[in-house]
Amino acid sequence: MSNSFRDIELKLSNVIDEDSEFIPLLTQEDEELMNNEKIPESLPILPLRNTVLFPGVVIPITVGRDKSIQLIRDAYKGDKTIGVVSQKNDLVEDPVPSDLHQVGTIAHIIKQLRMPDGSTTVIIQGKKRFKLKEFVQTEPYMRAKVEGFSEVKPLKADQEFSALVGSLKDLAVQIIKQSPQIPTEASFAINNIESASFLVNFISSNSNVPTAEKQKMLELPDLRERATMVLTHLTQELQMLQLKNEIQSKVRVDLDKQQREYFLHQQMKTIQDELGENTNEQELRDFKERAAKKKWSKEVAEVFEKQISKLQRMNPNAAEYSIQTNYLELLLDLPWGEYTTDNFNLKNAEKTLNEDHHGLDKVKERILEHLAVLKLKGNLKSPILCLYGPPGVGKTSLGKSIAKALGRKYIRMSLGGLKDESEIRGHRKTYIGAMPGRIMQNLKKVQSSNPVFVLDEIDKVGADHHGDPSSALLEVLDPEQNSTFYDNFLELDYDLSKVLFIATANSLSSIQPALRDRMEIIEINGYTTEDKIAIAQKHLLPKVQEDSGLTKSQLKVSDKVIEKVIEDYTRESGVRGLEKKISKIARHIAREVAGNKKNITKVNEENLTKILGPAHSKDKYQGNDVPGVVTGLAWTQQGGDILFIESSISEGKEQKLTLTGNLGEVMKESAVIALEYLKAHPTLIDATSETFSNKNIHVHVPEGATPKDGPSAGIAMLTSLASALTKRQVKRGIAMTGEITLRGRVLAIGGVQEKLLAAKRAGIKDIILCEENRKDVEDIKQEYLKGLHINYVTHMSEVLEIALLKEKVKMSLTA
Repeated sequence: MSNSFRDIELKLSNVIDEDSEFIPLLTQEDEELMNNEKIPESLPILPLRNTVLFPGVVIPITVGRDKSIQLIRDAYKGDKTIGVVSQKNDLVEDPVPSDLHQVGTIAHIIKQLRMPDGSTTVIIQGKKRFKLKEFVQTEPYMRAKVEGFSEVKPLKADQEFSALVGSLKDLAVQIIKQSPQIPTEASFAINNIESASFLVNFISSNSNVPTAEKQKMLELPDLRERATMVLTHLTQELQMLQLKNEIQSKVRVDLDKQQREYFLHQQMKTIQDELGENTNEQELRDFKERAAKKKWSKEVAEVFEKQISKLQRMNPNAAEYSIQTNYLELLLDLPWGEYTTDNFNLKNAEKTLNEDHHGLDKVKERILEHLAVLKLKGNLKSPILCLYGPPGVGKTSLGKSIAKALGRKYIRMSLGGLKDESEIRGHRKTYIGAMPGRIMQNLKKVQSSNPVFVLDEIDKVGADHHGDPSSALLEVLDPEQNSTFYDNFLELDYDLSKVLFIATANSLSSIQPALRDRMEIIEINGYTTEDKIAIAQKHLLPKVQEDSGLTKSQLKVSDKVIEKVIEDYTRESGVRGLEKKISKIARHIAREVAGNKKNITKVNEENLTKILGPAHSKDKYQGNDVPGVVTGLAWTQQGGDILFIESSISEGKEQKLTLTGNLGEVMKESAVIALEYLKAHPTLIDATSETFSNKNIHVHVPEGATPKDGPSAGIAMLTSLASALTKRQVKRGIAMTGEITLRGRVLAIGGVQEKLLAAKRAGIKDIILCEENRKDVEDIKQEYLKGLHINYVTHMSEVLEIALLKEKVKMSLTA
């Protein structure tokens, strides 16, 4: 290192320490010393991000990359001279020679500082510019051969250049004055710079321009051109400052929370006015362009024009402006007149329905009938279907399958727990937070006016002081009315007649009669064990296998195992519980596979208890070794079930009837009717009036924690009382269901298939049913009835003749 640079270093080191906030400027003599210094043949190259170093300028840089830290350490131990080159792309973390610009600056390390956070900060001063020739090394850091980069300076007597330099000083001082973040002392530094070259370099380094523009300034050899370029950027910066200050002066107010928002809006508006843009006007233009493409009716088009004219007259800051905007967006987002094309290939539709669901023939037949008529007629109002049955039989998923078969879009809306009518019809626009009903929202979401629309759990719609949603659904689900469905927010008629509504329910009793009348009820009954095995193999196992990440070979479950799971671990008409049990088996195997266990468990009937735990107690026939015990058949929301009616007789002072077992009013009335009928016709059971006098008669239905109601246990109660009073044995392996009257007639009941399946699960072979239920039995698949013997009756006397044996039993519940 020459004596000249040692002198400069000494001067700078004397005034720069770790607490220094003042960076000394380069004097005329210092600049001459630097210009006379020879350029080394090669230099270690330090890549810079977001920074360009100019000759004479002192800047601090933070060194973070390992290569850069090594370079600084080596250079600081040596002559402290390095080459600094800016990166082309600041995002490159480990630059190579091709990532660097060709022109850089020789830098001298003045001081190396260790910061409190552990990083290294280096204060460097630019010397002279150089040009890269070739790189001689890249590790542990880059080193390159360099050559000089000469600067073309104007003559000292050049008045034009002198005026240019003066303008630079004036503009720089003005920017300092108008920028509150720049200290005023900076203007003294500008005025005290004597060298024109250093002035240009100093302003270039500190100007608010992108790094790429600064690199262009560095690469300009002509000082006049460089000064002109700097002047252009300073002029732009000054204009932006003046515009900003002008905007601030227009809206300067006392700033609280609301005024601050107003201030920002005004700034934005002023900027938009200056740029010739206005977002509100742009939004209105977008609305009109979208409206031109809509397929709506003349009436809707007139409403749109009226509402958009109203929006144009509104103040954007008014509260109603956002409501009006939301209304117009809804108008534009709804699929007016937009329909998907139905797939009229009946064979393909039937194939799709059969692939996705096992059984459910009635529903599939109804969909194919609708598709056939639609194919012939070309225009048909969609039916309103209600799929009614126990949980887990595939009602909801069937909707998606129907959409797939028809080639329509699918949307599902859950009605469970819905209590507010506005959820269906929407709110009026006068209310704060008004929004359309969920029917309109879902059509907007699906972007089609003829989707398959599943109304899930329609039987669980509630009602309170906000209105009755089920009454609002009357219009939605009436084919004669829904072509002009009125939403309170939309305030226009919308055609829902092409929408295929499919409602699902577990129970029809809780659905409003008027609503039930508008729907085409299709009962979906439970599955037999054979059906469940087929569903498990075809649908459940592949789904569970995919969800658990197992291969087909790892999850093998035989039909025998599935049958055992169905009979010992589930009590349902559907397959939802079965899927949960199969999932548990899959998780057990997945744990073994993930734990790299050598011998993976093979699922069989013997180790099922280890995986699923102890089996449930079964609904099996419990025998009739004592009089007064009769097996009845019941329907629940989970499907069919068996129940036991127990009657006991004891002596008392007067006749007394006690009913226990958490019975509902209708079931209690059935017990009273049964007893009164036997009292009125004692000869039916070879009894006399004395048989009933001074007797405590107790009728109990086990599982007292479970509420029970309904008339279908009538004949079972009659038989139980007759058996208890006469001590006659009830026929083995028989179950019964039917309503009774005081005249002795047996009436039809519902849920026949569910009850028959429950009897079959319990191992019961003989069934007593009302003659009027024969038509229901004929609708059931023959394989469901295999092994069952059904006795059809019309009168109570026939029930007693079939159910009661002549012999009496020794063991008795009689006290």
